[in-house]
Amino acid sequence: MDEDIRRKILTLLNQHRIMTVVTLRPDGWPQATTVGYANEGLSLYFLCGLDSQKAANLARDDRVSLTIDHDTSDIMAITGLSMAGHAQAVTDLAEAGRVMQMLVRKYPEQASLPGPMPGPEDVRIFCVTPTVISVLDYSEGFGHTDFVTCGPAPQRA
Repeated sequence: MDEDIRRKILTLLNQHRIMTVVTLRPDGWPQATTVGYANEGLSLYFLCGLDSQKAANLARDDRVSLTIDHDTSDIMAITGLSMAGHAQAVTDLAEAGRVMQMLVRKYPEQASLPGPMPGPEDVRIFCVTPTVISVLDYSEGFGHTDFVTCGPAPQRA
């Protein structure tokens, strides 16, 4: 992957906190949901309820598509990411605890809310490993996209 594109991707990932993740329902229709995320390099982590539709969808089919972007009144200022990848459940408790701390750092406002943050045992945590990434940057021309192939997703324990 070109280093300039990698830097652009990481900058966009680090600037934002929410993404729309798309999973496949049992009837084959896509289900889009907005979630918070934290990233470690190109790996994205999000959590959801233990019995959520997302968790059930991903248990059946780990393929996801997602978008990360922001609202702007200037159409030529649109920037964002679109990715396809695989979402694997994080089952290692040490990794889950580390991810929860990453999310706390990404959402420091949550520290002032009443009640404790959920623990890793209270939620389902997923790690998305992208296989392809589209980097949108309209400042380089209307609809300009750089397409990056990341390779197959590594198998998680």
